[in-house]
Amino acid sequence: MNTFSRIARWIAGASGLLFCCTVILVAYSQGPGGRRGAPVIDEPFVGIVTSQGVQEDLFRIESTGVTTEPVRIAADAFLAGLTDEQRERTVFPVDDTEWRQWDNRHRSKRQGVGFDEMTETQRALAFEMLGQSLSAKGLKKTQDIMKLNGTLAELANNFDEYGEWLYWITIMGQPSETEPWGWQLDGHHVVINYFVMGDQVVMSPVFMGSEPVEAKGGKFKGTIVMQDEQDKGLDLITMLDDEQRSEAIIMNRKNGNNNLTEAYKDNVVLDYAGIAGSKLNDAQKQALLRLIEEYVGNIREGHAKVRMSEVEKHLDDTHFAWIGGTTDQSVYYYRVHSPVILIEFDHQRRVAPFHTSEPTRDHIHTVIRTPNGNDYGKDLLRQHYHSHPH
Repeated sequence: MNTFSRIARWIAGASGLLFCCTVILVAYSQGPGGRRGAPVIDEPFVGIVTSQGVQEDLFRIESTGVTTEPVRIAADAFLAGLTDEQRERTVFPVDDTEWRQWDNRHRSKRQGVGFDEMTETQRALAFEMLGQSLSAKGLKKTQDIMKLNGTLAELANNFDEYGEWLYWITIMGQPSETEPWGWQLDGHHVVINYFVMGDQVVMSPVFMGSEPVEAKGGKFKGTIVMQDEQDKGLDLITMLDDEQRSEAIIMNRKNGNNNLTEAYKDNVVLDYAGIAGSKLNDAQKQALLRLIEEYVGNIREGHAKVRMSEVEKHLDDTHFAWIGGTTDQSVYYYRVHSPVILIEFDHQRRVAPFHTSEPTRDHIHTVIRTPNGNDYGKDLLRQHYHSHPH
């Protein structure tokens, strides 16, 4: 047994061994990560995989019958509304590593064009592109997170890392009916990667969260986010019987932050943990689907239905894992993990305007990814290049 395995066994005991080994090995293998020069972006992209390696033939190029034309038209209009200088630094090749350099934190200069420098007309064009890509719920959630970042600036005395307009857009490739392209929104507590090929869309990785989760005063008083993600996870764990809970709950105590697949974690090896969908009854399976749909539903309805049909094919192989308490006052982490979707929800420690040593319900992070190599639509792009050499 190596050093890391001994540490993990000592920390977790038998019930949490698999999960804690994963946490430690991921942290060890990834290093500090990020825009400050760590090599993770330069590593060949693999995607989130289990220790068995990439599961092949999960994704294929095909027509969905759901048009992406409104997104393309809105993206063209957004680009046309930029100055030549702004456009020059906003457009990247579709296969550029810029896709992978998103970060919830401000670690270096952002790329693309920022909302803080846009005119009102340019902002309207940017939100039109987001609005044609996202559902009404997804757009509102995105805008509410941006507003709460403004609330955080108020609470932190306008600290320059926080603000409603500190978000940046990049376009990957040229908007096209047939060629692959996409866009990225990058900033504090909301990151969206949106890949388009024909009428297919891959919207992942998506990072959403907030601190605080509710504005109790100030300019955006009453704005609140992430409550449905929080509550639907709790609904599912409370539906499980004692035997099912013993399998789903990895650790009863949540001491810190638990998300594993945030920024610069594109190649994490993560085995399944928790209870499998095959061990749930029909009502519990429907609750699991409602939970997943809460995240998938941030994309336009037609594309969300396509994505959910993909999820349902693997429902029996979808695992639900939990860390923490199970009351409506508890802090917790949960993970939904199948061959085609990975979702993480985490109550985090406070960072601003003050620090806490324990997690709190007032700081939430969520991540949604497409495992087995199709984050950023990369598996579809690989197949496209195989059929159409560039």
